[in-house]
Amino acid sequence: MEPYIFMEKNGIHIIDLQKTVVKIDEAAAAIKQIAKSGRKILFVATKKQAKELVADLVKSADMPYVTERWPGGMLTNFPTIRKAVKKMISIDKMMKDTSWDNLSKREKLQITRQRAKLEKILGSISDLTRLPSALFIVDVMKEKIAVREAQRLGIKIFAIVDTNSNPEGIDFVIPANDDASQSIKLIVGAMVEAIREGLNERKNEKDKNDSETPRKKVRKKIKKEKLPKPEEEDIDEDQDDNEDQDDNDIEEDDN
Repeated sequence: MEPYIFMEKNGIHIIDLQKTVVKIDEAAAAIKQIAKSGRKILFVATKKQAKELVADLVKSADMPYVTERWPGGMLTNFPTIRKAVKKMISIDKMMKDTSWDNLSKREKLQITRQRAKLEKILGSISDLTRLPSALFIVDVMKEKIAVREAQRLGIKIFAIVDTNSNPEGIDFVIPANDDASQSIKLIVGAMVEAIREGLNERKNEKDKNDSETPRKKVRKKIKKEKLPKPEEEDIDEDQDDNEDQDDNDIEEDDN
C-alpha cells in the first residue's frame, strides 16, 4: 500500500486522498461499462459496520450482494449454490400450494426454518442465475475466501483496500479506510450511482434500437417489392412480328 500512503504520523498511516479520488473515478467508469453491458456485479460486505449500508444502497441498483457469512465455494461451486436457491424457490411455491395445508405442524415448522436459513444466506443472490462479471469487496482481509475464488475464476475484483491490506491481485484498488462507515457509504454510493448510469444508458440504447428497427424493416420490404416491368417487351414482340410480316411481304413481291 506504500504508493497510496501520504505520510505516517504517530505510527498511523495516512492515505493520499487525491489518489483515492482518482481510483474511485477509475473504478466507477469500469463498473459503469459492466452494468451497461447487462452483466452483474456482486457486492460483498460481511463486516458489521458495512452490512446495512451496502444492503440498502445495492438494493436500489438491483444488484446481488452478500452481507452475511460468505458461503464457501459460492463462485467455484456455483451450480450447487444455484440448487440451494432453487430449493428455496420451490419451498415458496409449496407454501402457496394447497398441499401445504395437508402437512403437519412439525413438518411446516421444519420447512419454514429451512426456508429462513436459506433466505438469510442466499436471499440476496436469488436473482443471480450465472457467475457475476465482477466483485466489489469492502474489506479484502476479511473476505479473503471470496477474493481467492474470484482470482481463481478470473473474475474482476473492485475493492476498498486499507493500509493494513495487500492490494496484490486486486484489479481496481480503492485506497480508503474500510472501517469507517462514512467512507464505505461514500465509495459504495459512487459505485451504485455509476451502475445506475450504465443501466440507464443501456435502456436508452435499447429503446432507440427498438424504435429504429420497424423503419429498417419497412425499408427492406420496399426494396424487396418488385416494381412493375415496363411494357417494352410487348412492344419488342410486336416489332418483331411486324418485321417478320414485312419480310414475308418482300419475299412475295420478289416472287
